Amino acid sequence: MDLRKLKTLIDLVSESNVSELEITEAEGKVRIVKGGPPAYQPAAPQIAMPAHAPGNPASLAAPTPVIPAVAEASGHTVKSPMVGTFYRAASPGAKAFVEIGSQVKEGDTICIIEAMKILNEIEADKAGTIAQILCENGQAVEYGQPLFTIE
Repeated sequence: MDLRKLKTLIDLVSESNVSELEITEAEGKVRIVKGGPPAYQPAAPQIAMPAHAPGNPASLAAPTPVIPAVAEASGHTVKSPMVGTFYRAASPGAKAFVEIGSQVKEGDTICIIEAMKILNEIEADKAGTIAQILCENGQAVEYGQPLFTIE
């Protein structure tokens, strides 16, 4: 990527309310994050990905579903500690960590959030029964977004 174009992109991000920008071109991929150094990655072999796959530009354009206000009406809400992709199981064919009605203890793994190709196990921060699962498997989640309700 041309250095002038890269500098222009950096300036645009720093002067706007955008906190992160990622652009993929034939030569590689550039990701600019406010507060961190820009990263340049050479072009990698392209793999066809489903629309919900992390890193697929189509998934970035999809609107984030709105969680109804009743989701927080009762019980304890487990919120996402990071931005990433929500997974209910350790692998595509595996059994989900929890279902509605599952009993959990504090520290039990209840889901995985993939962020930057790292699988982060999310643990229950309270003992109880899973009352609601507020995200779909493979859904992109934001920091602080409700994931589960524990009663």
